[in-house]
Amino acid sequence: MKSRFMSSASMILGLLLLLQIASRVGAATTTGDLKTSTLYKDPKKPMNMRIKNLMQQMTLEEKIAQMSQVNRLQAEEDPTILRDYSIGSLITAPDSPPGGDHRATAEQWVDMVNGYQRWSLSSRLGIPMLYGTDSVHGHNNLYEATIFPHNVGLGATRDPELVKRIGAATAIETRATGIPFAFAPCIAVCRDPRWGRCYESYSEDHKVVEQMTDIILGLQGEIPPNSKKGVPYVGGKEKVVACAKHFVGDGGTVKGIDENNTVTDWHGLLSIHMPGYYHSIIKGVSSVMVSYSSWNGVKMHAHKTLITGFLKGTLKFRGFVISDYQGVDRMTYPSGSNYSTSLQIAINAGVDMVMAPHNITEFVQIMTSHVKNKLIPMSRIDDAVRRILRVKFSSGLFDNPLSDYSLVDKIRTQAHRNLAREAVKKSLVLLKNGKYANNPMIPLPKNTSKILVAGTHANNLGLQCGGWTISWQGQNGHNLTTGTTILSAISETVDPSTEIVYSENPDVESLKDNKYSYAVVVVGEHTYAETAGDNLNLTIPEPGLSTMKNVCSKVKCVVVLISGRPLVVEPYLPMMDALVAAWLPGAEGQGVADVLFGDYGLNGKLPRTWFKRVDQLPMNVGDEHYDPLFPYGFGLTTQPTGAR
Repeated sequence: MKSRFMSSASMILGLLLLLQIASRVGAATTTGDLKTSTLYKDPKKPMNMRIKNLMQQMTLEEKIAQMSQVNRLQAEEDPTILRDYSIGSLITAPDSPPGGDHRATAEQWVDMVNGYQRWSLSSRLGIPMLYGTDSVHGHNNLYEATIFPHNVGLGATRDPELVKRIGAATAIETRATGIPFAFAPCIAVCRDPRWGRCYESYSEDHKVVEQMTDIILGLQGEIPPNSKKGVPYVGGKEKVVACAKHFVGDGGTVKGIDENNTVTDWHGLLSIHMPGYYHSIIKGVSSVMVSYSSWNGVKMHAHKTLITGFLKGTLKFRGFVISDYQGVDRMTYPSGSNYSTSLQIAINAGVDMVMAPHNITEFVQIMTSHVKNKLIPMSRIDDAVRRILRVKFSSGLFDNPLSDYSLVDKIRTQAHRNLAREAVKKSLVLLKNGKYANNPMIPLPKNTSKILVAGTHANNLGLQCGGWTISWQGQNGHNLTTGTTILSAISETVDPSTEIVYSENPDVESLKDNKYSYAVVVVGEHTYAETAGDNLNLTIPEPGLSTMKNVCSKVKCVVVLISGRPLVVEPYLPMMDALVAAWLPGAEGQGVADVLFGDYGLNGKLPRTWFKRVDQLPMNVGDEHYDPLFPYGFGLTTQPTGAR
């Protein structure tokens, strides 16, 4: 009896075991073996299915590592971290080209990025990393790339279609070096020109900034008809993942102090600084970068109401949110002094990817601890990783993770140079033209006896291009990249019989006895980027100011001002015969000569108010006490005349 009972029990247990195994097999047949399934690698499968399949197989540590964007120099020191951690992204930080060589070729860039990517592909699940760089006025880290005017100049064109074409050219030159992620566009609304990043802003007017978000359609491609709004879109191997930055209010800080506090009410934030993000999301932007700055005393990297509630909730943004460079560290002072808590706050606020953690091992350990101690919910990790993977899949990174040299011949093509030249021509703003309205000075005659070209910026490609050109702060001189200086452009434009005398800083005595028909004086700001450009006086730097006064006191003169913002010119305006705001025109200086000599008419309009005195600042169009030297939207026009 006992034996028979045990036999029956054994049979029942056996049947239960078989049923359990069968159910597991059925589940595996239905959903795939979670440990070995490669469904996510199948480009024919729906994207959401691929994302779900991959995430089901990822460990907590792998998910957390996807949320990091590591400085490529760390990977250069130890590339195995890409394999062992499955890091989400790499960044070329300022001044870190391949091998430390600022003249590295496009092929060397491709080889470097592919080298890192192969390490990522050798990770347990083979998740490709997303490589990013600052392509903010062309692929500006690449030697001999096309360098376009900075955004302030593009804002003066009022031409969204032009900006879209610039986005497309920037995208293909960036992809030619193996890089699929560009930290552009900057859609800040600069409300105070004392800010060192004002030249990265298209305008003080949010409506111009809204229009210029069309650059996203050039960078990422046109969104297919009937596609969902707010969903990231990247249209092929010649396009890049774009990044709208810096969320939000970065251009509204007190006294224009970089990374400082923007003091405004909800209506002010929503009506001035937010519209560009709404338009960027509608156009499919894939990522949004958070600002270092604060809103009414709260760090943006900690602002859950704005990042999660408004950006992801109200605006329904489906891409990923990335911190600025060590932005999490800089939530505290001194920087990084309470990194663990800063990480907890930033991730819970809605930051999906952390740019440039100092140590990937420490980052993963801290984040893992926060999740296990329920300080960061697992749902927040999954949301972040889902967003990051969505962008990687939508950009084709999983299907084409490695690059080749096939686009190298697209770098600085004649078509791209012509496009940059067109942008320069359309960006220049004529502020004064002749001491009397009935006697304009521009267009200048090409055929005359002798002309003087003077000033620090007349024959200096580095000053002409400004910051974020090859190096972070830009460079003074000719050696940083290839292009045409304004002096060279003038030499190419005037009649061969016209004598050109170039003197960077002529003294008054040397001007007395020389009979010049006229002088072109090209002066302006030194190069700068970010905080280094904060400036409370906004005067024309020496020796440019003295050069301008010396020349214009003795010779009929046109002053071409190379600057990232309006500068103090009112005291000197009476001595000038003509004044042209050329902003930071980039490497194609021929565009400046085109308008000076009448081959193209001047049509640019001020993207910002030109103040009289710095004690008026901040002063923007629509303000109650609006008393500018030149109002927002001002710009004299000329008609093309051809050769004269």
